[in-house]
Amino acid sequence: MGWRGKKKRRGKWPHEELLAWKKGRELVARVYRVTPSFPQNEKFGLQSQMRRSAVSVLSNIAEGAARGSDRDFLRFLYISRASLSELSTQIFICQDLGFLDAGEADELHYELDGVSYFLQRLIDSKRSNRRA
Repeated sequence: MGWRGKKKRRGKWPHEELLAWKKGRELVARVYRVTPSFPQNEKFGLQSQMRRSAVSVLSNIAEGAARGSDRDFLRFLYISRASLSELSTQIFICQDLGFLDAGEADELHYELDGVSYFLQRLIDSKRSNRRA
């Protein structure tokens, strides 16, 4: 059936197969789980910014994968990597301000490092494709 009938997926989007995207989903979920404990006055501050940064990582991987060229894909992967860097900085700030304890910050950085690893492998792969 079509879009009006039963909800049935026809297939996966290209980004759903990427390990960087899969790890990014886990990171987004983790960020959303830890940020509700932040002070109420941070609802529109660091809490919101961390969530947007994490979502940006994932969204840029997906958007880049949907583009028609490796050059465009690379551009979005670099934006995703920059969002990871931004999120890392925000984690440190939250730890410094006492919103996250050292264990929570370490766990977030551990997940962030996993995304970063797979994202860099993807960047390296796309760069070598462009040279070939």
